[in-house]
Amino acid sequence: MKQIDRFKMVAVSVCLFLAALASLPSAKADEWNRKTTVTFSAPVEVPGVGAQTLPAGTYVFKIADSLADRHIVQIFNEDETHVFTTILAIPNYRLKSTDKTVMTFRERAEGQPEAIRAWFYPGRQWGEEFVYPKYRAVELAKLTNEPVLAVAELPTEPAALKEVPVEAITPAGEEVPVAQVVEAPPVETAAAAAEPKPMPKTASQMPLLALIGLLSLGAGFALWTFSKRTA
Repeated sequence: MKQIDRFKMVAVSVCLFLAALASLPSAKADEWNRKTTVTFSAPVEVPGVGAQTLPAGTYVFKIADSLADRHIVQIFNEDETHVFTTILAIPNYRLKSTDKTVMTFRERAEGQPEAIRAWFYPGRQWGEEFVYPKYRAVELAKLTNEPVLAVAELPTEPAALKEVPVEAITPAGEEVPVAQVVEAPPVETAAAAAEPKPMPKTASQMPLLALIGLLSLGAGFALWTFSKRTA
């Protein structure tokens, strides 16, 4: 067999590797941290550690950590070099929305910025309802005539949001259990929380790629050796 035919066999093996690489599903890190870019046309009040009023502009929302019944959300500037606030959010299945990115707000007095209520990530038919400091939750509940999730005191460390007690404040100023206001989505269960937390998918395909590469090179070498013996 001619030398050129041997090179063709190796080239075929490389092509098989590239074809396998192209057929792999693309990594979707955004599905894990739910990265969402949002542009506000007016100032918006946000709760959380470092709470403040965000001026009109573009911001990035991400899930920093999640548990069975609560999520920790961070809001960044557009280029993700600064964290404005870290927010505790409770997945609320009662807040059903369309299958697209949606931000909802609570009513405020005239001249004051709207207070963000929930964030809907595409593909999830429920809202991430944000938790406010209790003093602000009391005001919002009276103004909007609906319960508002609250914490008595926000911790100074974002990691403490995992354990801080959450309650709901009614328009009458009464404290009620969160379960009376929030319905957990079907997939956000305690059983699911007991499973190992999935890592970002950005590197999950590397072992498979290495295996495909080794198999392709092995096949090419075997073909080359066989052709050399039969030449």
